Amino acid sequence: MSALQNDLLLRALLREDVPRTPTWIMRQAGRYLPEYRATRARAGNFLTLCKTPELACEVTMQPLARFPLDAAILFSDILTIPDALGLGLYFTEGEGPKFERPLRSAAQIDALPELDIDGQLRYVTDATRLIRQTLNGTVPLIGFSGSPWTLMTYMVEGQGSKDFRHAKTLLGQDPAVAHRLLSKLATGVTHYLNAQIEAGAQAVMIFDTWGGILSPAWYREFSLQYMARIVDGLQKSADGRRVPNVLFTKNGGSHLSEIAATGCDAAGVDWTCDLATARAAVDGRIALQGNLDPSLLHCDPDVLDAAVQRVLASYGHGNGHVFNLGHGITPQVPPEHLGAVVQAVREHSPQYHRA
Repeated sequence: MSALQNDLLLRALLREDVPRTPTWIMRQAGRYLPEYRATRARAGNFLTLCKTPELACEVTMQPLARFPLDAAILFSDILTIPDALGLGLYFTEGEGPKFERPLRSAAQIDALPELDIDGQLRYVTDATRLIRQTLNGTVPLIGFSGSPWTLMTYMVEGQGSKDFRHAKTLLGQDPAVAHRLLSKLATGVTHYLNAQIEAGAQAVMIFDTWGGILSPAWYREFSLQYMARIVDGLQKSADGRRVPNVLFTKNGGSHLSEIAATGCDAAGVDWTCDLATARAAVDGRIALQGNLDPSLLHCDPDVLDAAVQRVLASYGHGNGHVFNLGHGITPQVPPEHLGAVVQAVREHSPQYHRA
């Protein structure tokens, strides 16, 4: 593997000294880019795009050709694991992901097969290797997975949900069955992320998209403890350096102190929690990533410049901050607006890293 020319992201996630705040953006390879839309049209559908390593590599590299970002993130989907477990993932235009065979009984849950990463998820590790090779040491590559709880919500509901009735009923009605499913998923996610690290991922992130819908007690019991188990089982180094990990619970600002106690290296923070509050909650134990509201990317560049300055000022002086959005970039954002954000971070962040 080529030596890493820009390691700012890895250093920031480990709270080491950096000359400026590094930036990457959730869903930075996505529908807001016309070149992504063209590649997806060539693929024919989203799943083919994900499952063809050459195309996944192509779209991973597209935002890096436009913007001076400090990391690439593997182009994939959080629902690859349930798809590999045989639930029949498909996508309906405008409606999001759905499963043909949702889990609605203990018998279905107990009958789930073991996750076959080398077989059914080989396309992910092949894409990871190809992207790492194509990056050629320019910036680090981030791998990722959905959290066990987030995966479970889709597997039980069969699709996205407003009230998560089936998943929450399972937690209340039959928690032992829920724990069996979550335990199986935690083991699968651990192996999956370690396979990505072996294939070349230099940092990994767990997306707990729906952890914030749980009560505090249920969050600890059904989401956080399984993410902590994954963190404990992750490969901690590769190529002679640490592989940092990030936990991101959307709407999880009130849980940040407990997230920091898992042993993770960093936590993602959405825009509903001020970074100064988040920094106080974690008390220097971990780095923080975030947290510009993605909706602001529809505003003019001068508004974005001021918004970036507010995010940087909120975190304040010192290391341990990775600039990102509080959630993924949305399809209607003008690409040049993201360019303005990246430039603003580069312009304004060095003042926060001077001794």
